[in-house]
Amino acid sequence: MRKAGRPGTVGDAAIASVTVVALCSGGWLLGSGSQSHAPPQPSAAQAASDPDRAGSATSPLPPSPPVRIRIPSIRVDAPLTGLGLTSSGSLEAPPAGNKNLAGWYEAGTMPGETGTAIVAGHVDNAQGPAVFYDLGALTKGSTIEIGRRDRSTAVFTVDAVEVYEAKDFPDDRVYGAAHRPELRVITCGGGYSKATGYQGNVVVFAHLTAVR
Repeated sequence: MRKAGRPGTVGDAAIASVTVVALCSGGWLLGSGSQSHAPPQPSAAQAASDPDRAGSATSPLPPSPPVRIRIPSIRVDAPLTGLGLTSSGSLEAPPAGNKNLAGWYEAGTMPGETGTAIVAGHVDNAQGPAVFYDLGALTKGSTIEIGRRDRSTAVFTVDAVEVYEAKDFPDDRVYGAAHRPELRVITCGGGYSKATGYQGNVVVFAHLTAVR
Protein backbone atom coordinates (compact mmCIF):
# COMPACT_ATOMS: atom_id res chain seq x y z
CA MET A 1 0.00 0.00 0.00
CA ARG A 2 1.42 3.38 -0.98
CA LYS A 3 0.31 6.44 0.91
CA ALA A 4 -0.28 9.83 -0.67
CA GLY A 5 2.58 12.22 -0.03
CA ARG A 6 6.11 12.77 -1.32
CA PRO A 7 6.90 10.81 -4.49
CA GLY A 8 8.88 7.68 -3.67
CA THR A 9 7.88 7.38 -0.03
CA VAL A 10 6.79 4.03 1.32
CA GLY A 11 3.32 3.91 2.89
CA ASP A 12 3.51 3.66 6.66
CA ALA A 13 0.62 1.18 6.65
CA ALA A 14 2.97 -1.31 4.97
CA ILE A 15 4.95 -1.68 8.21
CA ALA A 16 4.32 -5.05 9.81
CA SER A 17 2.60 -5.25 13.17
CA VAL A 18 5.84 -6.54 14.69
CA THR A 19 7.28 -3.08 14.11
CA VAL A 20 8.87 -2.47 17.47
CA VAL A 21 9.55 -6.01 18.63
CA ALA A 22 13.26 -5.21 18.77
CA LEU A 23 12.56 -2.38 21.22
CA CYS A 24 10.95 -4.61 23.77
CA SER A 25 13.36 -7.10 25.28
CA GLY A 26 13.18 -5.45 28.70
CA GLY A 27 16.81 -6.22 29.46
CA TRP A 28 16.90 -3.94 32.49
CA LEU A 29 13.87 -5.49 34.19
CA LEU A 30 15.16 -8.95 33.37
CA GLY A 31 18.57 -8.17 34.81
CA SER A 32 17.14 -6.65 37.97
CA GLY A 33 14.88 -9.64 38.59
CA SER A 34 12.06 -7.30 39.57
CA GLN A 35 9.17 -5.44 37.98
CA SER A 36 9.09 -2.80 40.70
CA HIS A 37 10.67 -0.30 38.31
CA ALA A 38 8.34 -0.97 35.37
CA PRO A 39 7.70 2.11 33.19
CA PRO A 40 4.43 4.04 33.57
CA GLN A 41 1.47 2.97 31.43
CA PRO A 42 -1.29 5.24 30.08
CA SER A 43 -4.63 5.24 31.86
CA ALA A 44 -7.97 4.77 30.11
CA ALA A 45 -8.55 8.52 30.45
CA GLN A 46 -5.76 9.18 27.94
CA ALA A 47 -7.41 7.13 25.19
CA ALA A 48 -9.55 8.67 22.45
CA SER A 49 -12.33 7.12 20.39
CA ASP A 50 -10.97 8.73 17.23
CA PRO A 51 -7.62 10.47 17.89
CA ASP A 52 -7.09 11.16 14.17
CA ARG A 53 -9.97 13.66 14.21
CA ALA A 54 -9.18 15.47 17.45
CA GLY A 55 -8.47 19.20 17.30
CA SER A 56 -7.57 21.54 14.46
CA ALA A 57 -4.22 21.43 12.67
CA THR A 58 -1.90 24.05 11.25
CA SER A 59 -0.78 24.07 7.62
CA PRO A 60 1.66 21.32 6.59
CA LEU A 61 5.37 21.99 6.20
CA PRO A 62 7.60 21.25 3.22
CA PRO A 63 9.86 18.18 3.51
CA SER A 64 12.82 18.45 5.86
CA PRO A 65 14.34 15.54 7.81
CA PRO A 66 13.85 15.58 11.60
CA VAL A 67 16.96 15.80 13.74
CA ARG A 68 15.70 16.02 17.32
CA ILE A 69 12.69 15.24 19.49
CA ARG A 70 11.78 17.14 22.64
CA ILE A 71 8.89 16.31 24.98
CA PRO A 72 9.14 18.87 27.78
CA SER A 73 6.58 17.34 30.15
CA ILE A 74 8.53 14.07 30.45
CA ARG A 75 12.00 15.61 30.04
CA VAL A 76 12.85 14.05 26.67
CA ASP A 77 15.48 15.82 24.58
CA ALA A 78 17.11 13.42 22.15
CA PRO A 79 18.61 13.24 18.67
CA LEU A 80 16.84 11.27 15.93
CA THR A 81 18.38 8.71 13.59
CA GLY A 82 16.84 7.31 10.41
CA LEU A 83 15.29 3.85 10.54
CA GLY A 84 14.41 1.44 7.75
CA LEU A 85 12.60 -1.90 7.61
CA THR A 86 13.97 -5.35 8.30
CA SER A 87 13.48 -8.24 5.88
CA SER A 88 10.34 -9.23 7.81
CA GLY A 89 8.81 -5.78 7.37
CA SER A 90 9.32 -4.61 10.94
CA LEU A 91 10.86 -1.28 11.79
CA GLU A 92 14.54 -1.31 12.67
CA ALA A 93 15.30 -0.34 16.25
CA PRO A 94 17.72 2.46 17.17
CA PRO A 95 21.03 1.19 18.61
CA ALA A 96 20.20 -0.13 22.06
CA GLY A 97 23.51 0.96 23.56
CA ASN A 98 22.60 4.66 23.29
CA LYS A 99 19.79 5.21 25.80
CA ASN A 100 19.13 8.80 24.69
CA LEU A 101 18.47 8.15 21.00
CA ALA A 102 15.21 7.77 19.08
CA GLY A 103 14.58 6.94 15.43
CA TRP A 104 12.17 7.95 12.69
CA TYR A 105 10.90 5.94 9.71
CA GLU A 106 12.81 7.69 6.94
CA ALA A 107 11.03 5.96 4.04
CA GLY A 108 7.74 7.45 5.19
CA THR A 109 6.39 10.89 6.04
CA MET A 110 8.73 13.51 7.47
CA PRO A 111 7.28 15.08 10.65
CA GLY A 112 5.39 18.22 9.65
CA GLU A 113 4.39 16.98 6.20
CA THR A 114 0.86 15.85 5.43
CA GLY A 115 0.60 12.22 6.48
CA THR A 116 1.56 10.00 9.38
CA ALA A 117 5.15 10.31 10.62
CA ILE A 118 6.57 7.53 12.80
CA VAL A 119 9.07 7.90 15.66
CA ALA A 120 10.16 4.95 17.83
CA GLY A 121 12.59 4.46 20.68
CA HIS A 122 13.57 2.11 23.49
CA VAL A 123 11.86 2.17 26.87
CA ASP A 124 14.96 0.74 28.55
CA ASN A 125 18.20 -1.10 27.87
CA ALA A 126 20.40 -3.37 29.94
CA GLN A 127 21.70 -0.39 31.94
CA GLY A 128 18.35 1.18 32.87
CA PRO A 129 15.66 3.56 31.58
CA ALA A 130 16.03 4.77 27.98
CA VAL A 131 14.68 7.69 25.97
CA PHE A 132 10.96 6.80 26.07
CA TYR A 133 10.79 5.25 29.55
CA ASP A 134 8.18 7.81 30.66
CA LEU A 135 6.20 7.91 27.40
CA GLY A 136 3.24 6.16 29.05
CA ALA A 137 2.95 9.06 31.51
CA LEU A 138 2.29 11.56 28.71
CA THR A 139 -1.18 13.13 28.77
CA LYS A 140 -3.55 14.55 26.20
CA GLY A 141 -2.76 18.18 25.41
CA SER A 142 0.99 17.78 26.00
CA THR A 143 3.33 18.97 23.27
CA ILE A 144 5.99 17.18 21.27
CA GLU A 145 8.59 19.27 19.46
CA ILE A 146 10.42 17.97 16.40
CA GLY A 147 13.49 19.95 15.40
CA ARG A 148 14.08 19.72 11.64
CA ARG A 149 17.13 20.09 9.45
CA ASP A 150 15.77 23.34 7.96
CA ARG A 151 15.92 24.80 11.51
CA SER A 152 12.16 24.91 11.90
CA THR A 153 10.45 23.22 14.83
CA ALA A 154 7.22 21.31 14.26
CA VAL A 155 5.06 21.35 17.39
CA PHE A 156 2.56 18.52 17.80
CA THR A 157 -0.24 18.32 20.37
CA VAL A 158 -1.03 14.94 21.89
CA ASP A 159 -4.54 13.63 21.10
CA ALA A 160 -4.30 10.26 22.85
CA VAL A 161 -1.89 7.88 24.56
CA GLU A 162 -2.82 4.21 24.32
CA VAL A 163 -1.31 0.81 25.08
CA TYR A 164 -1.89 -2.30 22.95
CA GLU A 165 -0.99 -5.93 23.40
CA ALA A 166 1.12 -7.12 20.47
CA LYS A 167 -1.57 -9.52 19.23
CA ASP A 168 -4.11 -6.69 19.09
CA PHE A 169 -1.89 -3.99 17.57
CA PRO A 170 -4.11 -1.84 15.27
CA ASP A 171 -1.87 -1.38 12.20
CA ASP A 172 -4.29 0.81 10.24
CA ARG A 173 -5.05 3.09 13.16
CA VAL A 174 -1.40 3.62 14.00
CA TYR A 175 0.24 3.63 10.56
CA GLY A 176 -2.63 4.51 8.23
CA ALA A 177 -2.57 7.52 5.91
CA ALA A 178 -3.70 10.89 7.30
CA HIS A 179 -4.97 14.00 5.52
CA ARG A 180 -3.14 16.37 7.86
CA PRO A 181 0.31 16.33 9.52
CA GLU A 182 0.24 13.68 12.24
CA LEU A 183 2.80 11.96 14.45
CA ARG A 184 2.98 8.60 16.19
CA VAL A 185 5.56 8.00 18.92
CA ILE A 186 5.98 4.35 19.87
CA THR A 187 7.79 2.37 22.55
CA CYS A 188 7.30 -0.85 24.52
CA GLY A 189 4.55 -1.32 27.06
CA GLY A 190 1.84 -3.56 28.36
CA GLY A 191 2.56 -6.68 30.35
CA TYR A 192 6.08 -7.96 30.93
CA SER A 193 7.39 -11.51 30.79
CA LYS A 194 10.92 -12.70 31.45
CA ALA A 195 10.51 -15.08 28.52
CA THR A 196 9.40 -12.54 25.92
CA GLY A 197 10.05 -9.08 27.35
CA TYR A 198 7.35 -6.43 27.04
CA GLN A 199 4.20 -7.82 25.49
CA GLY A 200 2.81 -4.71 23.86
CA ASN A 201 3.39 -1.11 22.86
CA VAL A 202 2.59 2.39 24.07
CA VAL A 203 1.52 4.62 21.18
CA VAL A 204 1.16 8.40 21.30
CA PHE A 205 -1.16 10.01 18.71
CA ALA A 206 -0.49 13.69 17.95
CA HIS A 207 -1.10 16.28 15.23
CA LEU A 208 0.71 19.44 14.11
CA THR A 209 -0.55 22.58 15.85
CA ALA A 210 2.28 25.12 15.56
CA VAL A 211 5.57 25.88 13.79
CA ARG A 212 8.49 27.82 15.19
